[in-house]
Amino acid sequence: MKCDNPANKHGRAAPAGQTMSAVPSSEAQELSRHRSLDDRFDSAVRIVDYDPQWQVLAGAELSRIKGLLGTVAVRVEHVGSTAVPGLAAKPVLDLQLSVPDIKQRDAYLEPLAALGYLFVPEPTSPDYHFFAKPPQRPRSYHLHVCEAASQDEFRHLAVRDFLRAHPDEAASYAALKREVVARAPGDRLVYIDGKDVYVAALEERAVTWARSAI
Repeated sequence: MKCDNPANKHGRAAPAGQTMSAVPSSEAQELSRHRSLDDRFDSAVRIVDYDPQWQVLAGAELSRIKGLLGTVAVRVEHVGSTAVPGLAAKPVLDLQLSVPDIKQRDAYLEPLAALGYLFVPEPTSPDYHFFAKPPQRPRSYHLHVCEAASQDEFRHLAVRDFLRAHPDEAASYAALKREVVARAPGDRLVYIDGKDVYVAALEERAVTWARSAI
């Protein structure tokens, strides 16, 4: 599901590059890979039991985002493992913001910075952007920005809804996450890589299921 590495939809790391400021001056500015994408250790890389408070916190944060962005926020959703009741997860809330035009970054970068979000760009992911709050680790929120009606939007909602509708799948995913974390507690690169193949297959099942219901 979600991870703070947008370069690969399943989380595989890419070569390190340059860093950039949180708010570029123009949507035309070229993106450079943010150095934090290659951080190895993060105390948030641990799996905890589901907490009903996650829904409350996510709802409040989404309301703040919607309130500040107005019509730029076409759709705001709580996604990822913390959006699936009963699913064990990292204690970091994944949120999704759908905007009218992903390329018009000036429309959302400044407002999100005002809310405390760090833009974590990845040049190989030009139509799917990642933000983190607070800027330093451990973080409380991961915000994924995509274009409204895009395949990214559809895929992330499909995975969430699939896991909500299939408790057996959610249980298997929770077990996999606990197993991967146990190999190297706090090591986010091991965690990302250890889930990669499983998440790719999970997303394929979820998307097939979601499309069959259309």
